[in-house]
Amino acid sequence: MAQSRLQKLAAYLRPHRQVVISGIAALLIVNVLAVTIPLLIRQIVDDLQPPFNYRQVLFQGLLIVVLATAMWGIRMLSRVLLFGAGRQVEFDLKQKIFDHLLMMEPAYFAVNTPGDLINRATSDVENIRRLVGFAVLSLANTVFAYSLTLPAMLRINTPISLLVISVYPFMLVLVKLFSERLRTEQMHVQEELSNISELIQEDMSGIALIKIYAQEENERSAFRIMNQRLIHANLRLAKTRNILFPTLIGIASLSFLILLWQGSDAIVRGVLTVGDFLALLLYVQQLVFPTALLGFTITAYQRGEVSIDRIESILKVEPQIQDAPDAVGLTTVKGQLEARHLTYTYPGATTPSLQDVNFLLQPGETVAIVGPIGSGKSTLANALPRLLDIAPDQLFLDGQDITHLKLHDLRGTIAYVPQDSFLFSTTIKNNIRYGDPAAEQPEVESAAKQAQIHPEILNFPQQYKTIVGERGITLSGGQRQRTALSRALLVDAPILVLDDALSSVDNETATQILRNLSAGTQRKTVVFISHQLSAAALADRILVMDNGRIAQSGTHAELLQQPGIYQSLWNQNKLEEMLK
Repeated sequence: MAQSRLQKLAAYLRPHRQVVISGIAALLIVNVLAVTIPLLIRQIVDDLQPPFNYRQVLFQGLLIVVLATAMWGIRMLSRVLLFGAGRQVEFDLKQKIFDHLLMMEPAYFAVNTPGDLINRATSDVENIRRLVGFAVLSLANTVFAYSLTLPAMLRINTPISLLVISVYPFMLVLVKLFSERLRTEQMHVQEELSNISELIQEDMSGIALIKIYAQEENERSAFRIMNQRLIHANLRLAKTRNILFPTLIGIASLSFLILLWQGSDAIVRGVLTVGDFLALLLYVQQLVFPTALLGFTITAYQRGEVSIDRIESILKVEPQIQDAPDAVGLTTVKGQLEARHLTYTYPGATTPSLQDVNFLLQPGETVAIVGPIGSGKSTLANALPRLLDIAPDQLFLDGQDITHLKLHDLRGTIAYVPQDSFLFSTTIKNNIRYGDPAAEQPEVESAAKQAQIHPEILNFPQQYKTIVGERGITLSGGQRQRTALSRALLVDAPILVLDDALSSVDNETATQILRNLSAGTQRKTVVFISHQLSAAALADRILVMDNGRIAQSGTHAELLQQPGIYQSLWNQNKLEEMLK
């Protein structure tokens, strides 16, 4: 598993390998200079014994200043390069996650909540950015420090150098003991952070409902509980880190005490010069910092390791609905729709939502689909643009199996207005022309007029420039539905599917809209799913669904003559109208 994560990390960095290599090369130069400068200081200190050459000492001092300045500049360059690579990886991952989520079918988002997905695309990606920035820099710096500094120390005095670094293996053992604990606690933190993000996102979306039912205190209590879980998880992680890191620093600091103890004795015995001692002291200091920093590096790795798993759990899921290898495009579309023994069962369900459904809709025909709640109407509507993963050889567009058509072409042929009239938090104009962002004002107004919303838009202070707010909160239910209908009409697709999309519109307006759709020579194939039977009665044909099947089919007049579901629904509808 660890090997797999490292491979994923390498894959993230691969597009930016030139930048990473340049940053690591700069670090190598920094560490070469870091080894050279103490040797020059040793030379200066040893040359200060009288008599000494003042010019030579001054030259060496100036050389140290030049090298130290160069080392500072190159160190900054290495940080810019490596941290920049981390930012690029962050950008790439966010783009990749967003692109991948756009490919997923709606059912995926019913299982994976927006709050959790948002947290993975932000917090987890940020953890990986830290890993490929700070951790790569720290790890490379540690490797170079040991591979260059340690040999220099051994050349000065091998016994003392070995004794000084003898405490470092204990640091590695300590890190090993704490690594799994850190990973587990970091996983708990990320999970709790996802939970709290999900609650915030859900409550902000449903704030009106919270206020209607006066549930502010319950939501406040739920947030407090989740917030407490998050802080407890963070405190557990902080406790582990606060035990590990000071212990690492303490062990690393023992090397100074050992050097002072052994080095001072070696100077007295004439084994070391004062310059040698200062050089060793500087070298130990150079090793202490990256060794102590190893704890922070391990934490960054543990966070990144957890985040890699969480992000890859998104990216490894293949879309259930995608173009078949032999998918073909569409050129001209007449608008004929046909179902042949269409059957569909939702994943995890035992009873089919659609059972052996058969129909043939001719181009330009307006067909209403009615039936009791739960009879399969919306499932059928979702199946037409292939929002559901239906089996082949069941649904056909102009005689072609829709599972063998390119999704882009299929969905470009069908304008679909679902029950939930979702609007973006932008202007009414931009919402209407969402399917065709280049549409001009006359086209926008024409679609709005067909949907019977144009006069109301003109009454708004900013008219078509009115911001509708999140999910269209500033509009009424009927206005949201007619704006969504305008959006579908603007794209001028040959097939229009309305899934109870006029439920919040009065019967008179809904009837007028349906008349508009049925008029003219350039008629669309309209599938009108509705509980408004007065409007449905205007359709060329009516399909009556019950328990996932088509129970009746015919015109309004024909169905009224047949005892059955439609007659019962119509009588109930007339009674409700009389009681209003």
